[in-house]
Amino acid sequence: MQIYDTVLKQKVKLSPLNKDEINIYVCGPTVYDDAHLGHAKSSISFDLLRRVLIALGYKVKFVKNFTDIDDKILAKMKSSNQSLEQITTYYIDRYKKDMNALNVLNADIEPKATESLDAIINYIQKLEQNGATYRLEDGIYFDTSKDDKYLSLSGRKDENLIARVASSGTKKDEKDFVLWKFDDQWYDSPFGKGRPGWHTECVAMIEQIFAKMIDIHAGGADLLFPHHENEAAQCRCANYQELSKHWLHNGFIQVNNEKMSKSLGNSFFIKDALNIAPGEAVRFYLMSSHYRANFNYDIGDLLSSKKRLDKIYRLKKRLSGINSGSIDIEFKTALLDALKDDLNISIALAKVDEMVNQANINLDKEPKNKLLKSTIMANLEFIKEILGILYIDEFEWFQYGFSLEQKEQIANLIESRNSAKAAKDYAKADAIRDKLTTLGVAIMDTPNGVKWERIWTE
Repeated sequence: MQIYDTVLKQKVKLSPLNKDEINIYVCGPTVYDDAHLGHAKSSISFDLLRRVLIALGYKVKFVKNFTDIDDKILAKMKSSNQSLEQITTYYIDRYKKDMNALNVLNADIEPKATESLDAIINYIQKLEQNGATYRLEDGIYFDTSKDDKYLSLSGRKDENLIARVASSGTKKDEKDFVLWKFDDQWYDSPFGKGRPGWHTECVAMIEQIFAKMIDIHAGGADLLFPHHENEAAQCRCANYQELSKHWLHNGFIQVNNEKMSKSLGNSFFIKDALNIAPGEAVRFYLMSSHYRANFNYDIGDLLSSKKRLDKIYRLKKRLSGINSGSIDIEFKTALLDALKDDLNISIALAKVDEMVNQANINLDKEPKNKLLKSTIMANLEFIKEILGILYIDEFEWFQYGFSLEQKEQIANLIESRNSAKAAKDYAKADAIRDKLTTLGVAIMDTPNGVKWERIWTE
């Protein structure tokens, strides 16, 4: 498999440090608010990577953390009068529900900063012993001058250095960053009471969980500097080795051609997208652009993407009740070959479209061919496994957007129409059909009874 290494700035062959096993660490969210589309894009991108690696036969250990102690969380505590645990538990739960809606697989391990304090403190002590720290009035700082490879990860120049969080003006160098913030309200440590700095959490968790260099460290492009740069620097100074063999980053999200930013007031939450279209449609839409490309979110494009996914679901619906047989090896190989090329999703989805179109042509020609049907079902099962779509019942998919109460109303109207038709009261039956249309429902009379779908309008 070929992947694009951010540090080398080129595609490289993925060669695991340990044969047939790949360790991946993805930076997770800071849990003080609902998850946004940037979280979704990153999660879906590396979920796709994980699925492809598993399909290729690798044993994957996948870790994603939660930052549950942070300045933003403390600000939320102050404004909401809630405890740290109340806030973080609530938003972790919300995040997981969003990821579940997007069919993102659960990480194998999900460490939290507050549950990794011993590892973080031990890591800072190691840096201290190696002469890479210094103390100021407000905390313990990392001395970037001790790392002669600092900025080698991001390739930044001094004039482009922008810190994520403002810190002490008495630092030795603007590039230096806090490892432990002194704060009497928080945790005991050999340095004094306080809480961990953001940049030390992940590198300490990686050492605690993997105890060695990992294969892939991944996250959004916004994390390349300073977060990932600072992680890598700490590892070189603490353990005299690189943190990760490969670094992968997904592109930025824009909303209506503007960079997504809470400061700009256009940070689009996942929950907002889920109010417009099913989670799988949101996943399919965000996945349809290459993971490294910057992505412009547009509601019209989301609905157009759903129509493309509808075509795959139409095929699944056409084969409802058919058992999966042996997959078409040529299709499987073509799909994997595309995704093995740094997750080339454009070619992969083109292969899916070709398969769907040809399957419908073949089914039109041979509607009773059981072997053909079972092979197509196997193809769809593989698409589900590797792309993370087609999880939903094929009939429910086309009924998205109606509440249980509305569905009950629709069922009653259909039953009334059936009774009218049985009594040969066709005028009443037509009137009921018209009422269903007004409700946004299309009905189809089939040999297996009346089926209905939502009428989508943009």
